[in-house]
Amino acid sequence: MTEHAGDTDPRLAQLRENLAAVRQRIAAAAAAAGRQDHPPRLIVVTKFHPAQDVRRLASLGISDVGENRDQEASDKAAQLHDAQLRWHFIGQLQSNKAKSVVKYAHSVHSVDRPQLATALARAMAAEQERAGRAPLECFIQVSLDEDADRHRGGALPAEVPALAEQLAGAEGLRLAGVMAVAPLKADPAAAFERLAAISAGLAAQYPDATGISAGMSQDLEAAIRCGATHLRIGSDILGPRPALR
Repeated sequence: MTEHAGDTDPRLAQLRENLAAVRQRIAAAAAAAGRQDHPPRLIVVTKFHPAQDVRRLASLGISDVGENRDQEASDKAAQLHDAQLRWHFIGQLQSNKAKSVVKYAHSVHSVDRPQLATALARAMAAEQERAGRAPLECFIQVSLDEDADRHRGGALPAEVPALAEQLAGAEGLRLAGVMAVAPLKADPAAAFERLAAISAGLAAQYPDATGISAGMSQDLEAAIRCGATHLRIGSDILGPRPALR
């Protein structure tokens, strides 16, 4: 599929328009934050949308896509093996899915416990021996929720140093930085400021771990102001989730 197909493919035209609007928002926010020369990387979250939409996005210049369910991500990666995409796993991940995820993922943004880090390291050792792939980028997901059950996933801020030490010392893994989702019904700017402070502490000890994965459709401007290096944008580009059949 080529970009010229937009004249006969209404969905491609829609995605092009939506993508342009989001890119304009990102550019404006980066300019306001004095980050014109260092804008964040856009990851388009394609969960629940068909592989054909991902191929359309690739034709529009998108190279980074995010998924939060292993089976869906694995299937799409197989269908789009020729599209030269970087796959980012962004959802809560069960340790028993590590062997599958390392076969296609460029990065995992949701490492939140030692057991998962151990599983990913073991899976990467086997995968590197089998296929010689590059190290897996790992972001520590930090819980910024005040409630104790951490239902949206994430390590507590106090747990970050030990988890970082484990990831940094694991063969086949690369500590990339931190990730968080702004708490519901809370000021995202305040949450992202907390994340930025945690990131600064991490980068002081691990100078290469400067990544901050933060910001979605509704709060990308606040995330950019607070130093986000990776944005995870879904609905503003792809629209509502398609009805499940």
